[in-house]
Amino acid sequence: VQYFLLVLLACPSPLGAPPALHTCQGLAPCLPEEGHVNTSGPRLLLATLHPASGSSAAMDGIVSASLLSLLLLLQSYGVCGAPPQPRGTLCRTKPTDLVFIIDSSRSVRPQEFEKVKIFMSQVIEGLDVGPNSTRVGVINYASSVKNEFSLKTYQTKAGLLQAVRRIEPLSTGTMTGLAIQFAISRAFSDSEGARVRSPNFNKVAIVVTDGRPQDGVQDVAARARAAGIEIFAIGVGRVDMHTLRQIASQPLDDHVDYVESYSVIEKLTHKFQEAFCVVSDLCATGDHDCEQICVSTPGAYKCACKDGFTLNSDGKTCSACSGGSGSALDLVFLIDGSKSVRPENFELVKKFINQIVDSLEVSEKQAQVGLVQYSSSVRQEFPLGQFKNKKDIKAAVKKMAYMEKGTMTGQALKYLIDSSFSIINGARPGVPKVGIVFTDGRSQDYITDAAKKAKDLGFRMFAVGVGNAVEDELREIASEPVAEHYFYTADFRTISKIGKKLQMKICIEEDPCECKSIVKFQTKVEDLINSLQQ
Repeated sequence: VQYFLLVLLACPSPLGAPPALHTCQGLAPCLPEEGHVNTSGPRLLLATLHPASGSSAAMDGIVSASLLSLLLLLQSYGVCGAPPQPRGTLCRTKPTDLVFIIDSSRSVRPQEFEKVKIFMSQVIEGLDVGPNSTRVGVINYASSVKNEFSLKTYQTKAGLLQAVRRIEPLSTGTMTGLAIQFAISRAFSDSEGARVRSPNFNKVAIVVTDGRPQDGVQDVAARARAAGIEIFAIGVGRVDMHTLRQIASQPLDDHVDYVESYSVIEKLTHKFQEAFCVVSDLCATGDHDCEQICVSTPGAYKCACKDGFTLNSDGKTCSACSGGSGSALDLVFLIDGSKSVRPENFELVKKFINQIVDSLEVSEKQAQVGLVQYSSSVRQEFPLGQFKNKKDIKAAVKKMAYMEKGTMTGQALKYLIDSSFSIINGARPGVPKVGIVFTDGRSQDYITDAAKKAKDLGFRMFAVGVGNAVEDELREIASEPVAEHYFYTADFRTISKIGKKLQMKICIEEDPCECKSIVKFQTKVEDLINSLQQ
């Protein structure tokens, strides 16, 4: 480990450019090829803290791997009360017999089936593959069932990935029940490489389908679950949601997923990589080097500091803050209230807004909050400065009625520019302006001009997309650097990753400890989103 870190430190990337990453077989990312810098690769889900002076290189291209997480800490600056940074990573996959059950009926076009193969490959990439760890099989079905390869066929990740690339669609009917029965009687049998049922490993099936089955699934899925098989059901497009619920294991919220089209099925990859991750609690065992506070996270641990202290650049020690009374901030939420959000999710969004409000120092001289809801039209719920304390803001948010119509994001952005951040609506000259746009679908109007104007005026724009949100639109809304200002998650169960990136780097004072209201926002977002998920 020490040798590898020395190699990394001896090969710094250009200022502001993330190092290129290349996946090693079942391990951490490799070193970049000579002369190659990846500027568009996987973006870091945990926000990197940049010093106000710009003297430290941004490390925003790093994925969750232990060695590179340590390197990140060596090159990052601390912010008073900022979210603790990952220090150690210990994520291995529990030994699992995993079988993909893939619908390749005629409704799945060839290019869409390629997306399913990419999804399977990405999930496999995150597994520890081997005869004594995770074994993978694939069942391809339509009117008939084809065993593409069994649990015993391939014992290396490279072999699995090559086999997945060779799979071809069958392009006939949709016999989902028949495929699940095949999994019970054949794929998960001893003769095909399945292991005897034991608490030491899992039996998991991931069903991907885009239509209504032509046979029954309820009874056969119940038999599969009774046999100890954990079933995840992924539906695409016009899938029958009732069928997915009949197939999946409990709790359904964790085992049923829906995506609008095959083009976004890859968004679920991270969820399944996390689902197969077994984590040791390094904080509980004392196997860490945090000076003050150790916080366990999925696949890692991170260090934090007590109130009044800032995390140093080594990521483990703390220094006392110089104080400060808090900084001014004009923050406006621009919330999608279209019918696709659904009432129950709209209530979660309201709860999330109020929890963020709890983390701010609200007053006439510090943070002001405004709220705008949009659908087919735009409605200002309350302007900046109308409410002088958190209690009144939260009460107004709770009273917000769900509009439940279209998705005119462009019109909403124009309203933000022309009205929300105007002096007549409470905006203060010279105070940083921050807009958080939250949407779950494609805009029904043109957003380019308004998105550009907001950024040209100096507004710091964050774009948060959930479910069927369009990433190109999120990027267009987001401020530069775009990768640090737009966020997407397929569902609320993975939105915690957004919370870790949604840490606004808008402190303009040289002493970050003075930015009290922003710092509190940063430190609490992750905890708030975890609470929201619960």
